[in-house]
Amino acid sequence: MNASFKITEATISDVPALAALHVQTFNETHGFHPGGPTYELREYQWQKMFQQKDESWFCFVMEDEPRKLIGFAKGQPYQHADCPGFTGELNKIYLLNNYHKRGLGRQLICKVAHEFIRRGIGSMLLFGDANSPSNGFYERMGAEKLFAKNGGFHGGYGWKDLQDLITNCPV
Repeated sequence: MNASFKITEATISDVPALAALHVQTFNETHGFHPGGPTYELREYQWQKMFQQKDESWFCFVMEDEPRKLIGFAKGQPYQHADCPGFTGELNKIYLLNNYHKRGLGRQLICKVAHEFIRRGIGSMLLFGDANSPSNGFYERMGAEKLFAKNGGFHGGYGWKDLQDLITNCPV
């Protein structure tokens, strides 16, 4: 684990930096598209989430020194019938490209997995882009591909047992 990076639970005071980070990391991951999510939209969305905050979801932010946000991960319960056996959702995970390949994404996923376990949730899935370069990362973290009923892969990955996942986590 790299001691110069810190993961904390996000708060409403993080919203401006979190919104800017969300836009930047989204564009780095998916490419910039005119008409794509703007800072104003992401700020509004995060502000609204925190104003209506309940215990159902959580968000962790990763910062370097001095308190510059470089990544975040959001978790929430998963209660849909389309993927039985999964009770937690890694709803968002983003890390600035300059910080990839340092074990920081692993730390974020592990933090989310530990939080789900603490909450009594033992499995987790995520829905991403089927062609994302991040897919190899999820597979290295032990996630299995989730296939649609028609056999197609649309970017879903899952961990049926978070206890197995955390065996690959830094202490």
